[in-house]
Amino acid sequence: MLSALRRVVARIPRGKVATYGGVAKAAGFPGAARQVAWALHNNSTGLPWHRVLGAGGRILLPGNGGLEQRMRLEQEGVEFRGGRVAMERHEANQL
Repeated sequence: MLSALRRVVARIPRGKVATYGGVAKAAGFPGAARQVAWALHNNSTGLPWHRVLGAGGRILLPGNGGLEQRMRLEQEGVEFRGGRVAMERHEANQL
């Protein structure tokens, strides 16, 4: 399961994002959003972890991790509206 989730994350293109739930569904495990977090947490292969967000485009990582995620996304051209990513513009449709 974790390897399937990681494969989906690896396909998220630069400048696009996906939600934890969207990644789980695309990998064939609807409802397994928490397992996506585990797949990213226990990963050392250089996946674009910063492109995975909470529902509605929220960054869920606390503190410096969340700040780093936002900075990485902004460097890729991802736009924010307040504390959320503009999902209508940046959500990856094909995973």
